[in-house]
Amino acid sequence: MEALISSLSRQQSVAIDHASDVAAARRAGIKLAGVLGFDETRTGQLAIIITEAATNIIKHAGHGMLYIGPAQSGAAPGIDVVALDSGPGIADFASSLVDGVSTAGTAGTGLGALHRLSDEIDVYSQRGKGAAFFMRLWRDTPAPAPRPVVVGALALPIPGEEECGDGWAFGCHEHGATLLAADGLGHGPEAARAADAAIETFGRERGLQPAALMQRVHEALRITRGAAVALAYVDCGRDEVRFAGLGNISAWVVHDGRRALVSHNGIVGHNMRKVQEFSAAFPPGALCIMHSDGLQTQWDLDAYPGLAARHPSLVAAILMRDFSRRRDDAMVLAVRRRERA
Repeated sequence: MEALISSLSRQQSVAIDHASDVAAARRAGIKLAGVLGFDETRTGQLAIIITEAATNIIKHAGHGMLYIGPAQSGAAPGIDVVALDSGPGIADFASSLVDGVSTAGTAGTGLGALHRLSDEIDVYSQRGKGAAFFMRLWRDTPAPAPRPVVVGALALPIPGEEECGDGWAFGCHEHGATLLAADGLGHGPEAARAADAAIETFGRERGLQPAALMQRVHEALRITRGAAVALAYVDCGRDEVRFAGLGNISAWVVHDGRRALVSHNGIVGHNMRKVQEFSAAFPPGALCIMHSDGLQTQWDLDAYPGLAARHPSLVAAILMRDFSRRRDDAMVLAVRRRERA
């Protein structure tokens, strides 16, 4: 099984409101590149990607967010950059990739540079409702082979807190992936301690099926304030997802409609009366979304034509942008099964 990928590897969240914020975002990316062992050339490419993405936000939207963190893939070391705004959107993305085309009176080379320098790139935009960009740069070339699932996640603390009590984790395996979403009770350091303990236990025991794994997490969280926890096992061989949840983690399968995955009442680590495992069809192309109660549940991907087919990082970012309650920690984990070759 691949290395654990989780919210323990914190993403940097940089608000982009002024030209000085571009430099701050670039410094954050360069620092992470140094930690991950990027060479000078790849670090320089990352710096340009971040600079162009942040500058594009200021020029076209006025303000937005940049999220910079380790690649959400266990395949190899890399860095993901997500740029998000609520501006006018992109009327014609294909034309905007052509150098010299600009709607802001600039040289018109920014989006083309993002496309050329990124190893992976995806974009979603609605006119009048903003734009979201996903860029990935691997540390080494060639790029690693694709995994059976594609993942995107965000976890943000309540304003005013440094630590987030919501967390997520996943690990790929040859037949699919195992997923965790956790919401430590309350917020702040003690909530983060509970979520982190769930992730650490998940990392050791994720070969188990969801119901058995939930019991191990419950035992580990007894010394914490407890958490809401959801666990899922994507089985590509059976075209299904198996799920067990306790507490207020919302979980859905999106494929030819939206189906809720049922969690029981309880607090993992304290009050866990019943663990029940459910299964749902999860064919190629299906999307699983799990989020904490820091997000409203009234979202509907039908209101975002084409978003369900975009990179899960864009799905997570747009749901966070448009449905975060902003009075609690918030987390969203989106996982899509790849189409068969």
